[in-house]
Amino acid sequence: MTGSQGAFIFGCAGEKLLEEEAAFFAETNPWGFILFARNVDNPDQLRRLTDDLRNSVGRDAVITIDQEGGRVERLTPPQWRHWMAPLDQIIANPDAAERSMYIRYRIIADELRAIGVDSNCAPCADVATAETHPFLLNRCYGKDAGTVGAVSRAVADGMLDGGVLPILKHIPGHGRATSDSHLEMPRVTAKRAELDASDFAAMKAVNDVPLGMSAHVIYEDIDPVDCATTSGLMTALVRDQIGFGGLLMTDDISMKALQGSLVENTRASLAAGMDLILHCNSEMEEMQQVAKQAGAFTSAAQARADAALEKRVSPDIIDIPALEAELAGLLNGRDNG
Repeated sequence: MTGSQGAFIFGCAGEKLLEEEAAFFAETNPWGFILFARNVDNPDQLRRLTDDLRNSVGRDAVITIDQEGGRVERLTPPQWRHWMAPLDQIIANPDAAERSMYIRYRIIADELRAIGVDSNCAPCADVATAETHPFLLNRCYGKDAGTVGAVSRAVADGMLDGGVLPILKHIPGHGRATSDSHLEMPRVTAKRAELDASDFAAMKAVNDVPLGMSAHVIYEDIDPVDCATTSGLMTALVRDQIGFGGLLMTDDISMKALQGSLVENTRASLAAGMDLILHCNSEMEEMQQVAKQAGAFTSAAQARADAALEKRVSPDIIDIPALEAELAGLLNGRDNG
């Protein structure tokens, strides 16, 4: 399939790109790559790795990472900043939440661009509830759709201004889940009208973000059988009601929430309307299965991928120390560590 962009994002096993990985990527041509802590040692090493990943496919492929700050961050001190959990930062000064989160993600974007990473798996536009599972709770931005939507916009803008493509997650909303989709399939029992007014409304407020990631969650009042990743009903809702027009990827296709085989889950996701399969664990045999089943982009998915890349612009010029000082003031002198 050389020459066509593969409808998948893959990871690699370690801090250096292996010869077999480079050959595999050259053959299958994944649209992009994702990095994890296993890939991270220092800035110079990461710059070499991101260069090697792009060289393997012969183009300026997207490279993404989960750098939310707080518990979910792949880049850590002493080489990179550590941030408090997103919800904790917002609680520190709710009146300045949009500005403080814009600054946070504009600085994160600066760090990412310096190592060759040009995408980030944020904003996390999931509306928190009293029952939200702890794996997600303090990664959220609030408990009402208005706040979450507004802060998500600020997060996305901070990264876009810094030349980093944001990935909206977890579409159409993971906040009501009371279990961890890394381990099992969450089931949400809330009625459609309640979801429309809250979870889906927050996503709708940022429906123009160029990239989005699905939720491995079943919404029983809409589709009691399939989760958002594998449900055509849910994809139609995302496109038609929420109005998300960007490139839509699965959450990690190897997560335990999905009970079928990797082949079955890849097929079901694409049949449901997903544009792109995200596979994270870098296991070669699994990546081979995904590449074979997913194949190349459809023409519609390729158009959305191209439109996303058009929003990957050169960053604006900023004064990082000045932003840091402003953020410290907004947080009442509270340390980010």
